[in-house]
Amino acid sequence: MTVKTTAVPPVVISDSGINIPDTADVLSGRLTDIINALPGGVSESLTSPQGQIAITDTAIIAQVYSDLARIVNQVNPDFAQGRFQDGIGRIYFIDRIAATRTTVTAQITGAYGTVLPAGTKAVDVKNRTYSLVNSVTIPASGRIDAVFACDTTGAITCGAGELNRIYTAVSGWDSVNNQYAGVLGAPVESRVSFEARRRESVARNSRNQDGSTRAALLEVSGVTDAYVWSNRKGESVVVDGVTIAPHSLYVSVYGGEDKDIAEALFNTCNPGCNMNGEKEFTVYDETYDKPQPQYVMQWHQAVPAKVYFKVEIDKSLNPPSDITEQVKRVITTVFFGQYPNISKARIGGDVTAGRYYAPVIGIQPDSVSILSLGVSLDGSSFSPSVHIPVSSVPVIDDSTIEVTLV
Repeated sequence: MTVKTTAVPPVVISDSGINIPDTADVLSGRLTDIINALPGGVSESLTSPQGQIAITDTAIIAQVYSDLARIVNQVNPDFAQGRFQDGIGRIYFIDRIAATRTTVTAQITGAYGTVLPAGTKAVDVKNRTYSLVNSVTIPASGRIDAVFACDTTGAITCGAGELNRIYTAVSGWDSVNNQYAGVLGAPVESRVSFEARRRESVARNSRNQDGSTRAALLEVSGVTDAYVWSNRKGESVVVDGVTIAPHSLYVSVYGGEDKDIAEALFNTCNPGCNMNGEKEFTVYDETYDKPQPQYVMQWHQAVPAKVYFKVEIDKSLNPPSDITEQVKRVITTVFFGQYPNISKARIGGDVTAGRYYAPVIGIQPDSVSILSLGVSLDGSSFSPSVHIPVSSVPVIDDSTIEVTLV
């Protein structure tokens, strides 16, 4: 029996991973195979017919090797994407989040006692409608902040002051306006965001752990971010200006319906622990027959915190004519976690200037050079980083990003 051999080097899979041979080595091996199969004295020139065949075969083999390496790497959550990443997510009982909606905190004014049911609509300056996420009742002060979600999914921008018209007529409702920009939606959960949520979901199936509560909240439809922390001390603790009661759970959430948030809290945290926050919702233990035990879940609805950027670009390198618009677009993309391998700005996190350098320079590396890049929470004092309070969700829009050519 004749054993068929080839001079083409194979793919090697070992404990250290997959090793793909160089294309030059594949070409040399394929050419050797062809020469050995033909009568003696055959030319080895790549311009000869046999040389052209070797080049074509090499391209095919190299592509197969590359595809094999890609498939092998899809087993690693750090590199998985698309359907492969979805499969890894299913192991943890999580699915990729479909296109999300931009959420906006707006101030509602009107007569005391006026009730605006969930779904009540307002309109922005571009005639896009936004629906009230949760029902609200206007208090004695005549004004209340409420969260609206854009009826169109995707990255719909809503700058400060743009959500300013009433669409659904409600007696006693006088006006609506947003002081802060909206939290940008997304077309579909990105590879980076999905992997970050998968890591956080490892604790999802546990109970009475901050991680499990946060993971459950992040799975709630409409929730864009959440922060969870337990005060295990026998005294009150102040975190970022927020006083947290002894032996209690502090939860800060932005977006989502009250009912869904309360159920996520009830299913993951100890219902007997103290809680903090101005939001309350009663849930019932449905494992009992009626009358069912009831629990009041509490949390804080995160309020928007403007983040300002100040970027100075070297004009001597002749950057693109629309560099200002491009820089603003890139910073917004990174800020909301839609840039590859960079996580978004989050509640209780730090916004650091360093993570924005590479994406901005990447606009056009040979002509875009950053002289300085600073961040600020007040628009006047800029530094390399700022801390977002645990009670706030970071937001930006084009008006909070200043780009100067120097």
